[in-house]
Amino acid sequence: MTRNVLIAGLLVLLGVAFWTLTMGYAPDAELNRTAAYYAQNVGREIGAPNVVTAIIITWRGLDTLGEVTVLFLTSSIVALVLAQSKAPKGASGSGFLPSGELLTTGTRMLIPLIALLGAYVLANGHLTPGGGFQGGAILASGVLLALLADPGRRFGHALIARIESVAGLAYVGLGLLGMLIAGGFLDNKVLPLGQFGAMLSAGIIPIISVLIGLKVGSEFASILSSLEETEDA
Repeated sequence: MTRNVLIAGLLVLLGVAFWTLTMGYAPDAELNRTAAYYAQNVGREIGAPNVVTAIIITWRGLDTLGEVTVLFLTSSIVALVLAQSKAPKGASGSGFLPSGELLTTGTRMLIPLIALLGAYVLANGHLTPGGGFQGGAILASGVLLALLADPGRRFGHALIARIESVAGLAYVGLGLLGMLIAGGFLDNKVLPLGQFGAMLSAGIIPIISVLIGLKVGSEFASILSSLEETEDA
């Protein structure tokens, strides 16, 4: 009874808070100084049509570094916590029922398309909506689908770790290179900006986007693989 009262009280408080925020919301008539600067100078300084990607990868590059670091720590903690629960070698797939033919066949057809979409989102992140995080999540969804179709599948953690490490080191290396050459961490003018809207443009933003995607995708894949392996213990 007490528990139900507490839950009801919490819901009422949340409802009041959201109602207050909703009633007090008033859309801005114009952009604030920071947003106006981004909108007016993104083409000249960054050379990327996708303003969101330009902000995340260059002007707020340190924030992005912190985000991928948090994701890396999360995947590492999950792996460490579940290390003792993994199935012994040779027991792969012993505790799972075989997947249906529809799921297995569909997986074989969809995984190449998922990989192609993820690569497209990574490569075009500076031009169209998307980028490193989104592309990495799409690639990781392919890993999830493969695990659903074949629960006994085992992915090479060593390979995933190498991809994650190389992508992370290259990301930081490009950031430091920007400080040495262009005057700021992850400054995209390490390479020429190129023609606005072209595939090879916006300096090093396309390269950084790919590195972020590989890092995020490998970390998500590591988490999914670690969680799946504990089910067979």
